[in-house]
Amino acid sequence: MNDQAEALRNLIRQQEHRTDRKDTRIVTVTSGKGGVGKSNFSLNFAITLQRLGKKVLVFDADIGMANIDVLMGKSSPYSLYHLLKHEKTIWDIISVGPEGLHYIAGGSGFKDLLELSEDQLNRFAAEIEKLHGEYDYILFDTGAGLSKETVKFISSAQETIVVTTPEPTSITDAYALIKMVKAMDMSISFRLVVNRASDYREGRETAEKISLVASRFLHYEIPTLGILPDDPHVSKAVKRQVPFIIAFPDSEAAVALTRIAKQFLEIPQADGESGGVKGFLTKLFRLTR
Repeated sequence: MNDQAEALRNLIRQQEHRTDRKDTRIVTVTSGKGGVGKSNFSLNFAITLQRLGKKVLVFDADIGMANIDVLMGKSSPYSLYHLLKHEKTIWDIISVGPEGLHYIAGGSGFKDLLELSEDQLNRFAAEIEKLHGEYDYILFDTGAGLSKETVKFISSAQETIVVTTPEPTSITDAYALIKMVKAMDMSISFRLVVNRASDYREGRETAEKISLVASRFLHYEIPTLGILPDDPHVSKAVKRQVPFIIAFPDSEAAVALTRIAKQFLEIPQADGESGGVKGFLTKLFRLTR
């Protein structure tokens, strides 16, 4: 682990002298209810973005069911908790997963974040701000549902991907989450991913149901980012603790996910002072205090 932390530090030292630093985008991945494949999507989506030439960091921000490292068959000795307790730096708690994916393991640290003193918040901000420019995307895999922690992460990010399935309860809960967050801030951007669709038609109908209700009652159009099939290769990969994009690269799910990632990268991204890590931290702390 010490060698890994030192390697990360050396990488950052090299990049500090570059003039082509990245414009880091903050993205949250969430869902209205648990069990829809949100974390599995986050992990495989991040790896796919890296395959397309982007550098990605995944934050496992699911307080209750943190499992990104489990899906990879990894065991991470450090998490955000160690950073908040002044035991480790931001570089120390970054682990390396399949195909060099950088991630920060979840745990109780994210809940502690909402109860920090001003001095602790300032130190946390200083550490997290070091990440800006080192990654193209930072993905926060949040908890499912309407917890205050999840809502704050969604409200602070530049964009949010909502993962749902064709099940009626999943559709209802996804809309409820969007409705609640939109009541707080209409400027927040959502995109839908329908997972475990029996076919494209079912996935499209599911997305249209949510979009139609949101348009009618929230006066908000929700774009559909993509549809993932109900592919048995996904559950096989989960049991092996290997991301399905790696275990079964030619599977229907892998092909669909690659299409989703490519479409995501084609979305125009507006620049502005509210963006990046600094903008994320400013919003998060404003909501936290």
